[in-house]
Amino acid sequence: MTLPTRPPQRKPQGRHPQNALSPAFVRNVSEAGRYCDGNGLYLDVRPTGSRGWIQRITIRGRRTELGLGGYPLVSLKEAREKAFANRKVAREGGDPLADRRRTESMPSFEETAQRVWKQLRPGWRSTRHAHVWLNSLERHVLPRIGEMPVSEVTSADVIGILAPMWHEKAATARKLRQRMRAVMEWAVAMGLRPDNPCDRIGPVLGAQADRTQHLAALPHGEVASAIETVRASNGRAAVKLAFEFLVLTATRSNEVRGAVWTEIDLAEGVWTIPARRTKGNREHRVPLSGRALEILEETRRLGRGGPIIFPGVRGAPLGRTAIWHLLKVARIEAVPHGFRSSFRDWAAEETDHPREVAEAALAHKVRNQVEAAYRRTDLFERRRRLMTDWVVYLTERTSKP
Repeated sequence: MTLPTRPPQRKPQGRHPQNALSPAFVRNVSEAGRYCDGNGLYLDVRPTGSRGWIQRITIRGRRTELGLGGYPLVSLKEAREKAFANRKVAREGGDPLADRRRTESMPSFEETAQRVWKQLRPGWRSTRHAHVWLNSLERHVLPRIGEMPVSEVTSADVIGILAPMWHEKAATARKLRQRMRAVMEWAVAMGLRPDNPCDRIGPVLGAQADRTQHLAALPHGEVASAIETVRASNGRAAVKLAFEFLVLTATRSNEVRGAVWTEIDLAEGVWTIPARRTKGNREHRVPLSGRALEILEETRRLGRGGPIIFPGVRGAPLGRTAIWHLLKVARIEAVPHGFRSSFRDWAAEETDHPREVAEAALAHKVRNQVEAAYRRTDLFERRRRLMTDWVVYLTERTSKP
């Protein structure tokens, strides 16, 4: 018995349909089925009467179907345009299906900024910096582009945000640009966009003519008088002692306010600030002069037995603005950090101590990489002599009539 053979499958003869459907047909057809418009585009009419667009397409050698949306939300003309765009992408080796999935799941700029903030936050030692970083975007950027997909933000959008403040608030504008650039750089790294719109905008915005504003500081010859003024003021004892300790040690305000007794070696006269509390993220040993040790004894008598050396009202560390406010009330034209500058000017102008000793006293990093690689000492004993000379200088000026 001879079995019948199936005829070989062949492509349909004749020309393929091209724009076979009309708007009137699409609007009125009711019989369920698929109706070919040409180039792989079909109108899918369901038994319920609803209609939608289907495109048959080969993507990287694999035949698949893409849904292009329902009618009448997507018209015949729009369906043809979508189908043509998909064929063009597929012909060039792309994947329109993957592109669409990526677009549908694309995070907004705000969502991306939140992800970047959470990613960077563990590396920041300052909680205030973390707050300011995000708050600046919420204030100046998110109202403009927060809801936009991060892939759609353009250089024009960035310029529109920065241009009004680029010259009026130069420092704020620069920081905003850095933070927006960090968000966009993350998007580039994650494959969400091909470029960073924060680049190449400098020539459009123009050069900033602002000058660096240094923190207010006193000439070193007026520091002793400032200490006397603070001592005679009505400020809280703990704040006044913290200020004088800050001046004598040439340290930063946050380092003094956060100091705890376990960091102090009274017998050796050393205050060891752990790396996590320093700006340079390196342990810093501070030699304590005789007057600095006296201040510690005074604050111990004032203390409540807690771990904080200079406690606030409820035993917590002093507030960030406590010393600043003390200086303002006392009408001293300087900020806490400015007294480091006063100390540095004194060391350069009034002493023969080497520059590297003064820089080490301020816990500044060695800029020269070769020098930093070979320097294995913190010059502690030489710094002790420097800090002793600083206290002697202040004491002598205080005792002058």
